Amino acid sequence: MRDLGLDTMFTLVGDHLNDVLREAALAEIRIIDMRHESGVTHAADAHARITRKPALSLVTGGPGHTNSLTGIATAFLNASPVIAVSGSRATSVADRGAFQDIRQVEMAAPVVKWAAETPSAGQIPFYLAKAYREASAGRQGPVHLTIPTDLFSGNAAAAEDARLPAASVPGPDAGAVANAVALLREAKHPVVIAGSGIWWAHAETELLRFLEHTGLPVYTATLAKGAVPDAHPQCFGYPDPALNQAARRAFAEADVFLILGKRIDYRLALGSSKLIPADAKVIQIDIEPRELGLNRKLEVGICADLRSTLQHMLRAAGVAAWTPLPWLATLRQYRAEWEEELLRRSQLPTAGLIHPAAFFFALRKHLNPASAISWDGGDFVQWGRAVMPASGPKQWLRLGPLGTIGAGLPNAIGMAVANPGVRHVMITGDGSLGFYIAELDSLVRHKIPLIIIVGNDAGWGLERELQGVTDTVACELLPTRYDRIMEGFGGAGETVTSVDQLESAMARAYQSDVPYLLNVRIAGRPSPFTEWQLAGKKK
Repeated sequence: MRDLGLDTMFTLVGDHLNDVLREAALAEIRIIDMRHESGVTHAADAHARITRKPALSLVTGGPGHTNSLTGIATAFLNASPVIAVSGSRATSVADRGAFQDIRQVEMAAPVVKWAAETPSAGQIPFYLAKAYREASAGRQGPVHLTIPTDLFSGNAAAAEDARLPAASVPGPDAGAVANAVALLREAKHPVVIAGSGIWWAHAETELLRFLEHTGLPVYTATLAKGAVPDAHPQCFGYPDPALNQAARRAFAEADVFLILGKRIDYRLALGSSKLIPADAKVIQIDIEPRELGLNRKLEVGICADLRSTLQHMLRAAGVAAWTPLPWLATLRQYRAEWEEELLRRSQLPTAGLIHPAAFFFALRKHLNPASAISWDGGDFVQWGRAVMPASGPKQWLRLGPLGTIGAGLPNAIGMAVANPGVRHVMITGDGSLGFYIAELDSLVRHKIPLIIIVGNDAGWGLERELQGVTDTVACELLPTRYDRIMEGFGGAGETVTSVDQLESAMARAYQSDVPYLLNVRIAGRPSPFTEWQLAGKKK
């Protein structure tokens, strides 16, 4: 681990791990021990996404391994370089019905880039270095190692240095760059959609320079949120039509799309004319060749490193800045009208409870813009994503394509470990919080003063709306005092029943040196995300 620059280990103790954990402590590896193995791998995923480097999780075998698989699968769809290590029975009892013996490598294989069992103690450095290399190469992603317990305590000759040379990245084809720039220069209604590839390629500065030189408008998603702040005059929020009706209107009129490091997936309506007009020209740039043209015919496809490609595109764009397009004024009008619509909805009556949109408009005023946010799932959270702006990089972490609700809490732990000195906020619903509620204990033990905001409508709000019936099935919960649960674990908190209480509540949360939970009593109201889902069901 030291040779590879891995200084932190996310874990949950188990019989297979006692020897290696003792050695890790002696080697002064930072050990973040948690309460559920899936939480362990979620936290490692978040740490990897924030640091842009592989992160290591270590869990015991058998049920520890099976528990970890949800976090590994989440990392797989997030293209996050997690090195997921599981212990197992001793090699001497393999295939003999040993306790907790299960085919771990085969179970992990479908949701990792590479998986293996280490054959001997002396091979551990080689296999760990190979795991690091596989996780980091090309489009990144998780890998898995099973290491039998006897190998952790076995004797071996001194290992070779496991450090790796810096990997080279592919540059773009010059002709494709020229074609892409020519299409953008001729466009009347161009849009840029930036995704996580921008973050992984360290291309935030190059993206901003390219946009400001060309005057193109940008919509940011996933890890690109905040790479160009939403307050920037050329940034227009999410490209997701389920959260941003202004984007939906803009895309219907766009003639050229430049898609940077973003899958043309369900969030972009699988590239269909439901979102991207059939006659629009699409340029896609991605490090992963299998993404190019997967769901949409491309005018130009470039398989290359995004940072290098944007540098080449900026040079191809010429010395003089491009003439600003009237199109941007139209987009600003669409954005202002959508903001007005959200504000109007926030003022609708709610029988004494807080409208979710009203809460988030108030939170915009009282949230320190330097705070980093871990977003969970659920309808309350979707309101926040529609209303709240992203103000900078490393400040906006989402669940990802697997939609693993509940992961917001272990994600926040991984974020805070990766990004010390920044105050972290986790926004969740009362349903989602229940998945990993014991990780409130992990926050206290590791002295992470996370601010937790729970939208409490005593139910599974999104599913309640999707069922569309008066008597819902399996959707109702109790109006639990989650702030008191936080206090029981050693943190602090309070219940918020009106937006007038939020300013002082947030001040107390920021002043707290222990985790602080705001239990916000909200009215269940369908978010723009849910309305989009319901509209799709009716068609």
